[in-house]
This record gives sequence, structure tokens and C-alpha cells, in this order.
Amino acid sequence: MSLFQQAVFLTTVANLRDMPQDSVREVAFAGRSNAGKSSAINTLAGRVRLAYVSKTPGRTQHLNYFTLAAGKYFVDLPGYGFAKAPEAIRSQWEGLIGPYLSKRDQLAGLVVIMDIRRPMTDLDLRLLDWFRPTQRPIHIMLSKADKLSRQEQTKTLRSVKAEVATWGDAELYSVQLFSSLKKAGVEECESVLAGWLGIEIKTPENKTPPDKGGPGAKMPQRSQGTRSGR
Repeated sequence: MSLFQQAVFLTTVANLRDMPQDSVREVAFAGRSNAGKSSAINTLAGRVRLAYVSKTPGRTQHLNYFTLAAGKYFVDLPGYGFAKAPEAIRSQWEGLIGPYLSKRDQLAGLVVIMDIRRPMTDLDLRLLDWFRPTQRPIHIMLSKADKLSRQEQTKTLRSVKAEVATWGDAELYSVQLFSSLKKAGVEECESVLAGWLGIEIKTPENKTPPDKGGPGAKMPQRSQGTRSGR
């Protein structure tokens, strides 16, 4: 069962003054077009179409807020790196995203989605280099891991972790493999985001009947198998 299964769409924000006033903590999701950002959000929420998955790059042009609990939100940011996006729209994105990422006090951390087959592109690095001085945590999800073999996954994961290690302050940065198709990496991501948002992860109850052993209790019968000769 998804930790964020209660997630519901709240609003689309085109201006910073329209952001939810009751917000306590927010986690923002960023990524290149077609990196699997919307699919990742849907998978984390255990929903099919919570965040719109589009075949057209650049469809998300504003900040989409999803309520997780009182005062706690996922924020889906516009994708970046669209060659066909009109210059006016690009300027609008930059005017909205930059101030949000740098000045939003409620922003608890940034999740950056990267296609595992093309991680750490120039655009990814530009965003990361720009955001790191905020001293907020960053979690990198290498999406579409199912597209590579286990060996290739491991190699890419090590490579990205090695790059991140050069940034220093290891407590701020984390990297993982993720596959929306295989539902792989969900629990690892939930653990990170729950910590940022201050959401408790409940341990499943143990429904196994208690041991009723003790004086007078019957011992389990041994199997009537063939005895070996002496």
C-alpha cells in the first residue's frame, strides 16, 4: 500500500502569490521532458493518472500541487529542455521556477528525475549546480531502470553516486534506481520523502498468532517419514 495513496490534485499555480497559504512542507519534482517525472509521481501515489503523463514534451507549464496531508504537498514542476517550447513560455517557466526553488521557505527538498539511460545531462547539472547553494536536500531518481540490465543499472548508479560524492555534505544528497513499470524503488523513495515531509511510516502490524507454548502445551507432531536404519 502506497504511503502517499491519499494524494489528490489541489491546484495549478501560475503565479507565486497563488501558492497554498496553509503549506508547512513541500517536496518538488523536477526533470527533463520524458524523463518519467509524472509516471514517478503516479507510482508513488499508487494512482494511474494523478499526474498527467503526456507524449508531448513541455505540457506541464505551471506548478501543480498535490495534497498529501494537511499542509503537506507534492509539487510537480514544469519539465525542462524542450527544444520546441516557445520562448515566451520558457521565460514564464524561468520566472516561476527560479523564485520558487530559491525563495519558497516551505520547500523541504528537491527530487530530480533522470532517465537512467541519459543521466546527468548538461541541463540536469545546470539545475543541480544552481539549486545546491540553497542547502536543501536533493534526491536523484534514476527512472526507467527496467530499460537496462542489472549490470548496466549498477554501473550507472555507481557513476552518478561518484559524481554526487564530489559535492560534499553527503547527508544532503541521495541517489537511487527507480522503475514505474516494475514498481521498483518505491519504498526507498518513500523513506526519503517521508523524512523530508515529517510523515511517519507505519510498520505493518504482525498478525501472526502469539506463541501459546508453555507447561501443558502440546508439542507439534513429527512427520511420519521413513526412519533410517541404525
